[in-house]
Amino acid sequence: MGLRDAENARMGARSRLDLLGLALFGLAVVCVAVHAFSLLVGFGPALDELADRWLGPLVPMLAAASILARFVGRPRERTAWVLVALALILWSAGESWYSVVLWDADPMPFPSVADGLWLGFYPCAVAALLLLARGRRGGDASRVSWLDGAIGGLGIAAVGAAAVFAPIVEATGGSALAVATNLAYPLGDLLLVALVIGLVCPAAVRVDRTWLALALGFILFGVTDSVYLFQIAEETYAVGTILDAGWVLGAAVLASAAWVPETTRPGAARGWSAFAFPVVFGALALGVLVYDHFEPVHLLALALAVACLVAVLGRMTLVFRENMAMLASSREDAVTDPLTGLWNRRRLLADLEQEGHGVLVLLDLDGFKSYNDTYGHLAGDALLDRLGHGLATIGTGAYRMGGDEFCVLGGRDVDAAVLAAEAASALHERGEGFEITCSYGFVALPQEAHDASSALRLADRRMYAQKQVRRASAGRQSKDVLISALGERHASLLDHVAAVAELALDVGLYLGLAEHELEQLRHVAELHDVGKVAIPDAILQKEGVLNDEEWAFVHQHTLIGERIVGAAPALAVVARNVRSTHERWDGLGYPDGLRGHEIPLAARIVAVCDTVSAMVSERPYREAVDLPEALAELARCAGSQFDPDVVAAARAVLTGASAVAA
Repeated sequence: MGLRDAENARMGARSRLDLLGLALFGLAVVCVAVHAFSLLVGFGPALDELADRWLGPLVPMLAAASILARFVGRPRERTAWVLVALALILWSAGESWYSVVLWDADPMPFPSVADGLWLGFYPCAVAALLLLARGRRGGDASRVSWLDGAIGGLGIAAVGAAAVFAPIVEATGGSALAVATNLAYPLGDLLLVALVIGLVCPAAVRVDRTWLALALGFILFGVTDSVYLFQIAEETYAVGTILDAGWVLGAAVLASAAWVPETTRPGAARGWSAFAFPVVFGALALGVLVYDHFEPVHLLALALAVACLVAVLGRMTLVFRENMAMLASSREDAVTDPLTGLWNRRRLLADLEQEGHGVLVLLDLDGFKSYNDTYGHLAGDALLDRLGHGLATIGTGAYRMGGDEFCVLGGRDVDAAVLAAEAASALHERGEGFEITCSYGFVALPQEAHDASSALRLADRRMYAQKQVRRASAGRQSKDVLISALGERHASLLDHVAAVAELALDVGLYLGLAEHELEQLRHVAELHDVGKVAIPDAILQKEGVLNDEEWAFVHQHTLIGERIVGAAPALAVVARNVRSTHERWDGLGYPDGLRGHEIPLAARIVAVCDTVSAMVSERPYREAVDLPEALAELARCAGSQFDPDVVAAARAVLTGASAVAA
């Protein structure tokens, strides 16, 4: 038999057991109805006595069998429901003993074996309730919810004891064992009802119809037991009244609890419900104590009422402590970075305003974005956490400003440069394929800034000034390596890229580019042909016209150049510009078909300068042209191949120059 067949067989057996259980439960309900009819209307003396005598033990036995059929093969909550079934079996056994042995006894012995069996119902039911509550609570029940349950149970128990115990004690005579047996029934019923009330309170467990059915069943048992004991004590009990239906109806209701579907609501009390529950049940306990001043109640009721109020006070204390802890935690969270555990920007501003002197060092990681992109955000978060822990030991306070930006503070006697170097060292990490460093700027307070905002602005400017210098230096070093590699592969290209770079800088100056834009333009011009290291010499040096396959090779050189240049993080922007140096103003260029101002300005400038340099230089496939002819060609292609503004700037520069380097 395969796994699927075995599963189908198991499900079939489960369905048959469910049908059997429902049939047994239905039969129990029918028996309850027959019993009630015989008590209220009657079938005749003989049948009525038969129904009252034997349906009493039959209904709880059917209820127990129905529960067992429901939970055989279902591990979840099975132990709890088996205990409920066992409790009903014991009750049925007590009823059977009463019907067989004690029905016609005169005088009836008390206590009897039946009482022992009936009282066995209570410990099994209590254990079942505790197991069921633990299973449905899981691990999320707090100490407050347990106290709420205790308050509810104690409050109900106090009221019940006040109403039931004193009259029963007064009416009960006989031996101490007889009195104890009589009190055991209402005490057990009160305990069960109190447990259900406590366990289903909004702050204790999720409420569903299972708990409501259990509560109703135990209440039926409790009311029936209490009335029965009163009548027995006063010698007014008579067999065959509607009172006898209370136990069989209670047994059927307990069985129904196993079959109703769970209809859960959020279990945690919120708002007024969390406040109302202990107040209402605490008020019940207080009412018992007040009532005792006018009409004395049983000592047990007083003890339960006092215990309930003690639980209310304990809950108030616990809630107060938890609220104070939450308040302290929220204050801490408000000034703490959740990832690294360092102080955050809010705490930094508060510390700066409070201290007003010392050294502030602002630091920003270099290389973190590349690390994050390569290894993923989880690895990036772990890296920030490690670096933050290392920074925590530096200075008098360490802070994470957000993202990959950090800050440290030092006292007024601290050397700012030394503190900055120590912090930068703490934020350094090197591994296989990566290196994380940082740029920083520091400010002395109050000498260089008088408030937190101005100190942060000044430190930020200094930090980014250092970052730009570091980036430029790294970019120049990477560029020099790539140009050297290009020269080794195609020495003839070195003069060409130098000429293009010189002309591009002049055009950039004419167009009013900023210093950092001119630096970037120089890099693009010098590296725009680096992708040609992957083009075969036979194609680059070919004297004739290139065929389609050869042109396909040539069209790849900007993409290859982007990949080569982009390998240096400091040249990432340059790489994107290199990719676009053969785009056309009309959108017919390659590789992306960009149009007009979609093309980066540096790429548009290099495209014009590259064309001029190529036209006035000797090539294997054609001779050089003179400058006027080259300028005429530029003018002809302005607005189609080239940016008209860049062409105008190039013409202005070239007409004022004596020559263009070949």
